Amino acid sequence: MIPRFKLVSFFNIFREYKIILLNSISSIFASFWAILYGIKLGSDIKFIGVPKFYRAKGSSIVVKSKCTFISNSYVNLIGVNHRCILSTLRDGAKLVIEESSGFSGVTIGCAKRILIGRNVMVGANVLITDTNWHNISVQSRNLPDPYPKDVVIEDNVFIGYGSIILKGVTIGRNSVIGAGSVVCESIPSNCIAKGNPCRVVRSI
Repeated sequence: MIPRFKLVSFFNIFREYKIILLNSISSIFASFWAILYGIKLGSDIKFIGVPKFYRAKGSSIVVKSKCTFISNSYVNLIGVNHRCILSTLRDGAKLVIEESSGFSGVTIGCAKRILIGRNVMVGANVLITDTNWHNISVQSRNLPDPYPKDVVIEDNVFIGYGSIILKGVTIGRNSVIGAGSVVCESIPSNCIAKGNPCRVVRSI
């Protein structure tokens, strides 16, 4: 009979090798699809699972070096509900992700401008968007939001699981957004904020 600790060790090693293999295969396919969509990728980007990409005509998506995108629930044990989605929705939209940022099952929908800084950690199943997606006028609700507003997430921000970042928001550098928060107003640098609506709890 195999001792339990040896069995557990075997499965842990198997899992690590499976992740390495998944990363290698996914990165090749994801990079290929990104190039087909006209997305500009830096070097050493890791795709674990293949994201969904959509780039509207006349828009741009730029992902700089050493970013990581996890689109597979096997890898992130907190639970990834869907693949990462990176999209620009209309002509002139600009989505820029700076170096060394990481995402798990994130949805990013950009109609105007979204800038994500360096070393940003985005927890599983977060939504980041600069648009309401639909016009809020009753008569025009089936039409797109006519007034998207920039979203800026500065360097070293950590956004917790399941949070929603809405249009017009800036999150200052080094700040932490608690899990499940709805951020509809800007958050200053060097603080912890949480809740719906998201409010500053304390400085860090």
